Amino acid sequence: MKLFPMKNLILGAALAGLVASCGGHANNEALAAIQLSGSVEIDGSSTVFPISEGVAEEYRKVQPDIRVKIGVSGTGGGFKKFIAGEIDIADASRFIKDKELKSCAEVGREFVELPVAYDGLAVVVNTGNDFVTSITVDELNRMWNADATTMKWSDIRQGWPEREFLLFAPGQDSGTFDYFTETINGKSGNCRHDVTFSEDDNVLVNGVSGTPDGIGFFGLAYYEENADKLNLVAIDGGNGKPVLPTMATVESGEYAPLSRPLFIYVSTEAAKRAEVDDFIHFYLDNAAELSTDAGYVPLPAKVYAGIKQRYADRVTGSKAGMEGSLESLYL
Repeated sequence: MKLFPMKNLILGAALAGLVASCGGHANNEALAAIQLSGSVEIDGSSTVFPISEGVAEEYRKVQPDIRVKIGVSGTGGGFKKFIAGEIDIADASRFIKDKELKSCAEVGREFVELPVAYDGLAVVVNTGNDFVTSITVDELNRMWNADATTMKWSDIRQGWPEREFLLFAPGQDSGTFDYFTETINGKSGNCRHDVTFSEDDNVLVNGVSGTPDGIGFFGLAYYEENADKLNLVAIDGGNGKPVLPTMATVESGEYAPLSRPLFIYVSTEAAKRAEVDDFIHFYLDNAAELSTDAGYVPLPAKVYAGIKQRYADRVTGSKAGMEGSLESLYL
């Protein structure tokens, strides 16, 4: 880490005093007079990217000499880089997997798991499609699972046309793909192969919008950016009451089962660097507002308070596989 414009020894002592007096974190007001430099490396989920990007843009106004670099290689790709020690923070649109946890343990990569917002997965069809206004979880399963033999809309629901549908999905390194397949098909990665996959959400938007019988899925925020090009499909979770994903229905839990938390995973080794530590505190202080600006649903205030304390205490490990709300898991 480099400090300027004063002499490093003087600033190092000042920073150490600030960190000690602030419980391990020198707040932004105090650091305004002690500008930091260095870099923060982030990679992973395309879904979480707009939040991290928004945070980085605001952070540059406070610490303009810290370079925040954000990549988009998908949740799985981000975890690979995180495990290899190539990045400081992994953006993730799902919990870390068991095999990724094992790899972290093998290389001694400790981390703090921090939920930052809620998201809903949007199922979308072409704007010319006037018959798929809602769909059930069972129908989605019969359309998407690896053993599916369905080819036409009429195979999915009586009365739908005898035309073949075309499927569009996020790439298989995507946390969105993992979440959808686990939730709809019972196992992460369980998906038929005659699908157009892409890590680029623009490819999926253009694919569905340019294909009269196309259907696909991705994060709700990305649908909202492209609402004029696509039709949103309501999801019947099994109670006979289809629900459209909105910020309100995701926050209330009414939009089920295709709503999920979004995360950042912070390397405890990287967090020892003042620039990374300061960035994470800034991220958590501003996640509610900036996730809303990006089209996501903020967590309850008490959950943000809980994860701030979790980070301050450097509570490592994952809540993956545990049942309960975010409130029960992280408070």
